[in-house]
Amino acid sequence: MSLQFIGIDPNTGDHESPTVWIDREKREFLFQGWKPDAATEAECAAFVVPGHAVGIPDHEAVVRIPASMVQMIREACDALDNTA
Repeated sequence: MSLQFIGIDPNTGDHESPTVWIDREKREFLFQGWKPDAATEAECAAFVVPGHAVGIPDHEAVVRIPASMVQMIREACDALDNTA
């Protein structure tokens, strides 16, 4: 795997670490964030998106990423754009 660390939320302490990486080889983003509470996850799972089954498949997850990480997410987008 060719992971590249992009950044960690500067507003978190020692015990929390929302993080952004990219995988250059697979051209994918990887996000570490907080697990949503049960009510939020259920709300996400209930959304109806045309052409997709309702729910969150077992191999997928919903994570919360703080807005303070927007610049890091943009940096990750730019990094993958530059590997094409």
